[in-house]
Order: sequence, then C-alpha cells, then structure tokens
Amino acid sequence: MELRQLEYFVAVAEEQNFTRAAERVHISQSGVSAQIRRLEHELGADLFDRSSRTATLTPAGRAALGHARAALAAAEAVEQAVGEVAALIRGRLTVGMVVGCTVTPLFDALAAFHAAHPGVEITLLEDASDRLADDVRGGAVDLALIGAASAPPEGLEAYTVVSERLVAAVPAMHPLAGSGAVTLAELVAYPLVCMPRGTGLRTVLDRACAARELRPAITLQAGAADAIAALATRGMAVAVLSESMAAAYADRLTALPITDVDTPALLALVWRSEPGPAVRELVACARRAFS
Repeated sequence: MELRQLEYFVAVAEEQNFTRAAERVHISQSGVSAQIRRLEHELGADLFDRSSRTATLTPAGRAALGHARAALAAAEAVEQAVGEVAALIRGRLTVGMVVGCTVTPLFDALAAFHAAHPGVEITLLEDASDRLADDVRGGAVDLALIGAASAPPEGLEAYTVVSERLVAAVPAMHPLAGSGAVTLAELVAYPLVCMPRGTGLRTVLDRACAARELRPAITLQAGAADAIAALATRGMAVAVLSESMAAAYADRLTALPITDVDTPALLALVWRSEPGPAVRELVACARRAFS
C-alpha cells in the first residue's frame, strides 16, 4: 500500500468521478484506475461501485475512507515537521529594534537563538517604531522590538515587555527638583529633551499635549536614553523618559511623575500572524529572556 494510492482513492471518493479525480491529482485516468485496482487487490475488496457513471463507495470503501484521510494527514504532518526543522537549520531573519535600544533581554534572546540555530543568518537594524511596525506588516522585517502608546499596533501579534508611565527627569539644581511631581502644564513651561517622533514615548507625550492644547518646546531630541539623560544632567532641558529609563540615572537626575499623563508607554515585540518556524522559535527565546 502506497500513499499515492490512498491519495488517488480519496480523490475519487470526493470527486465521485475517475476523470475529475485524475485532473485533480495531475495524472491520467488510466493511471488512477490502475493504482486503485492495485489497492483493491491488496485489500481484497472493491472500494468503488463502477456500475454507473458515478463512482460510489462500497461498504468497504466507506470503511476505508476515514483511515485513508488520516494516513494522508499524518504523512503531511511528518513532512511539515521535517520542513520546519530544515527551515531552522538554514535561513534568514531580519530583526528590528527601536533606535537607541539598550534592552539587553532582546540581545540575550538573539544569542540564545543563534546558539541553538547557528545556520540562520540574523540581520539586526534600528529604526523608528512606526516604520518598524510598517516593515513587519509588509514583510521586510520578521520581528521587531518597538515602542508604542497604550497598545501595540493593530494587525500584528504582540508581546508587551514594558508598560510604564512617563516621568520628567531633572538635575538637583533645577527649579522642579523639589516639587515631587509635575503636571503637564508645569512641565511644558521648560525646554524638553525627548525621543524623536515615531517612538512610543514621544507619541504618548505628543498625544497628551495635544489633548490639553499644550505646545511643548522640545528643543532637543535623541534616540538613546543615555544621550537624553546626559543633556538633562547638563541643564540643557528637562528629560522626558519612562520610569525604568529614569531609574537608571537616579544618581544624577530626580524623576518626577507627570500626574495627569496616565497613558503608558509600551515596549513590545511584534510579528505577523502565522509566523514561520524561525520567528516562532525566536519569539519563544524572547519570552524566556524577558521573563
């Protein structure tokens, strides 16, 4: 008994016609008929009633049909499993990360994936979060770590790794340093240094200001938290960072909650629905690293 014989048997059973079944499996009608005759001979029973123009199943054929379908499905599953392993032996992955990313669990995930699948070539690139999300949708990027405001982008699978409120960060001698907290109106009275447009953190700030008809003076922009903190430390402007970002500079900057901005800034991994095996494996590595 061969898988192709089972395939032809299922095709005739579903088409109820040898000619249409032959067209479906792309061989001649005589070839289909011969293979099914061999299968019937091996099984010792007729599978089809050939007394009319319609090929109808005999009781033996009806009994065999479900098992034939199951055998074909099992064979397809074996082929798919082997194919997925082969895809992980060699291939390419393009991974994006928001500009200025220093989130080490992402690098840990990439290292773990590379150790397990050294044959997969990894390309790592930086860009603004909104462009990275578009590139993931379009297929130019397989997986990306992006910033977002309140929720990950629609139409993509996502795993949120950070969800934090914004804070203002100032040096000890700044007029706001002793206030404990600030409102957005109080904050925008001073020059600001923040992430560029297209980042999740900046999107949260811009939306909050627009909702209150405030026009902040963002005099400096930087893609890396280190640069933002360095500029704020030198009194150039008030830094706008997330809570965990600001905590890294507690020795030189005082973090002030912005009391009327409740929308969190997110950091999330995003990828397309129904990803390939390499992306699934990298997502699993990332979940372990970020946990």
